[in-house]
Amino acid sequence: MTSAAEQRAPAGDPAGSGQPAAVSGTRRAVPPVPAVWPGAPTPLGARFRVGPDGAAGTNFALWAAGAEAVRLCLFDEGGRETRLPLTELTHEIWHGFVPGVLPGQRYGYRVDGRWDPWTGARWNPAKLLLDPYARAVDGEFGLPPQVYGHVRDWPEQQVADTVRDERDSAPYVPKGVVVHDDDDWSDDHRPKTPWADSVIYELHVRGFTRLHPDIPEELRGTYAGLAHPAAVGHLVRLGVTAVELLPVHQFAHEDHLLRRGLRNYWGYNSIGYFAPHAAYAASGTTGAQVGEFKRMVRALHAAGIEVILDVVYNHTAEAGELGPTLSLKGIDNRGYYRLQDDARRYADYTGCGNTLHVVQPQVLRLITDSLRYWVTEMGVDGFRFDLAAALARSMHDVDMLSPFLAVIAQDPVLRRVKLIAEPWDIGSGGYQVGAFPPLWTEWNDRYRDAVRDFWRHALPDVREMGYRLSGSSDLYAWGGRRPYASVNFVTAHDGFTLRDLVSYETKHNEANGEDNRDGTDDNRSWNCGTEGATDDERVATLRRRQLRNLLTTLLLSTGVPMLVAGDELGRTQRGNNNAYCQDNDMSWLDWSLLEDPGWRALYDLTSRLIALRHRHPVLRRRAFFSGRAQTADGLRDLAWFTARGAEMTEGDWYAPAATLGMYLSGRDIPGRDERGAPVVDDSFLAVLHAGDRPTGFLLPGPPWAERYEVVVDTSREEQAEAPDTVHPAGAEITVPARAVLLLRVA
Repeated sequence: MTSAAEQRAPAGDPAGSGQPAAVSGTRRAVPPVPAVWPGAPTPLGARFRVGPDGAAGTNFALWAAGAEAVRLCLFDEGGRETRLPLTELTHEIWHGFVPGVLPGQRYGYRVDGRWDPWTGARWNPAKLLLDPYARAVDGEFGLPPQVYGHVRDWPEQQVADTVRDERDSAPYVPKGVVVHDDDDWSDDHRPKTPWADSVIYELHVRGFTRLHPDIPEELRGTYAGLAHPAAVGHLVRLGVTAVELLPVHQFAHEDHLLRRGLRNYWGYNSIGYFAPHAAYAASGTTGAQVGEFKRMVRALHAAGIEVILDVVYNHTAEAGELGPTLSLKGIDNRGYYRLQDDARRYADYTGCGNTLHVVQPQVLRLITDSLRYWVTEMGVDGFRFDLAAALARSMHDVDMLSPFLAVIAQDPVLRRVKLIAEPWDIGSGGYQVGAFPPLWTEWNDRYRDAVRDFWRHALPDVREMGYRLSGSSDLYAWGGRRPYASVNFVTAHDGFTLRDLVSYETKHNEANGEDNRDGTDDNRSWNCGTEGATDDERVATLRRRQLRNLLTTLLLSTGVPMLVAGDELGRTQRGNNNAYCQDNDMSWLDWSLLEDPGWRALYDLTSRLIALRHRHPVLRRRAFFSGRAQTADGLRDLAWFTARGAEMTEGDWYAPAATLGMYLSGRDIPGRDERGAPVVDDSFLAVLHAGDRPTGFLLPGPPWAERYEVVVDTSREEQAEAPDTVHPAGAEITVPARAVLLLRVA
């Protein structure tokens, strides 16, 4: 029997001695200890409901297989802690129903068991642990010594992780919050945009809204700010169909950043897979953040925009053996994390200190429960999986028949949403571009590299460019996959912005405090003759042209284009290609760029190209090109031309070249529309020329065309609203240096 005093051990008394804290020389009043009824082992987490005899309360359930005891810790507004033993144990789940515990209640767990780091056992009841299923989190993670399960400052650092720290962490860590799930989404209408019609816009909730002049100041940097008509209006005018949000799961800041006065800005350091990151909420952090997130999703859906979450299930913020004890490490370290043969050490396929052990059923359940929650209760439309190859590993190797991929494929909820893999991790055999099974799309970094190299004139020939422009059939034309399996991108959050890609040849990451050692050196960038900012108008003009070339190439390519927020405005990070810790104007969108005629013209071109893509199904094909003639006149669905106007031969593909002509036939689009009619569209000829001097290009004659209308000419700062130039077939036109011409067949 546990005494009432032990159940109410105050902060600073992890052993539960029952000695009450002194306040002005008197004893504090001790409230009655709540009852703990048996409750149920499912669902996991804290779920408010009506219990026996109509009593309102909360059911708590925690998987902790190897634990010897679990205590539920409730905190009042003053921070006073009440500890309640969970004595019911069903299938390794500790559970109990506490009547009278209502939404808004803050809580955590203390889990007791063996301390034996040599075998991977790291239980420490002095550490308050965040519920892995917490729907909301109140407070922010700092990393003082008290939140480490081991004695962090032990003199012999090589064994510091083996010495248990007995100090109480409760005053220094956030708490979970009980949330009332009362939303059925009956008034929400998901856009359900087909993959082939999608245009993705990667953005950061805080960075996108933080400086927007038309969003009320109190809403900037928040979910409510992204839901504001000023933010949604920009997305609608641009024409994107989905936002891909950088991580919004509750995350923590790394110790090495906090010691340098920095913070984790991107958020790839998750610690709560069910909780929207509290710092992005304008409405409070005791549960209101959940409703605010849902209202944001509704506002975007109402505008026809899907919401995709960038999720980090490959590792957590607890790092390796020298990291803090915040949640899973203290609940069941051996059950949640991959350990090495030396069980003191963690298997690290992520570069972040640990890797979740997805082969374990309870870890797989945690991830899939989280995913389903965000779809069914938070309204999101899909996920981009950070370092997805780490999730696809079986015991060691990447396995496309792994439990994770198998569970996703058969799940009736998850198999219907958008699934995007970042198809690599840092472990052996981790690079898996093109290898993920049907249902999945992938970030295609080979597209990124080819397009960057072409426009800096660094490709030895045009073979790679041909594959990337036409949907990457060499990577994805297997197993029933389609061209939209390729998420095409030139830039992402990680690396140079588009403007910096044409302004810097080397990284400039000094502000990160790591002596410019962090971030990739493989930028495949070209500064157009001058490193960084310049007053040379000739260089500035060339850079803007290169931006138009890159954006036009992206939006004309077969596959799913992904833009990064602000690239359409000429956003710069001043040469920083790893701004993960820059929560400041280096990373935030500078909306004043729209007032600059040069950058406004880039935005106008981007929105015009997206609108062109939406109007023309030939630019968003649902099946790969055949390259074969479908009719007697010899016209094919895809043809490639040299600058001489001749179809490319095998030898042409292997020869050095700066010019490539791509003909897309609108007459031979496979598939039918919703009414069963053939899909017919205009035909187009795209001419890409990366050379530093103008070149002649002979326009192909019949059967390809009789005349051509110029639709886009990236050599021009301003683009016409309608075609203004017509050329007869067979004519030789001049393609300006470093330019794209898009011509419609008339």
